[in-house]
Amino acid sequence: MPTLGKMELTIKINEFPTDVRTVENGLKQFDIDTGSRIVTITVKPKMFKKLEQAQENYPMWVAAIAGLMGEKTDKGFMLNEPNIQTFEKKPKEPKEAALPSSSAAG
Repeated sequence: MPTLGKMELTIKINEFPTDVRTVENGLKQFDIDTGSRIVTITVKPKMFKKLEQAQENYPMWVAAIAGLMGEKTDKGFMLNEPNIQTFEKKPKEPKEAALPSSSAAG
């Protein structure tokens, strides 16, 4: 008998969704193209507000959207029980270039 487990998916984005729709009960729905599948995400307005605040407050940000694989759609699947976490993304500091060694030729 196989061991029971729970598969959770995490999708990372760093751009605000452009195709946000308001569906039944005021829920916000948008699609994310993961390259191989389109993932449809439906969240409460309070959860969606996290993305709006990241867009407003951070010049660069990343959001991790985690959930369970839901029902299949024509182009991908629904993400069930989604949870959104946003983080400010700091630009990486350039590494200091090694100074050329000065060897005195005699």
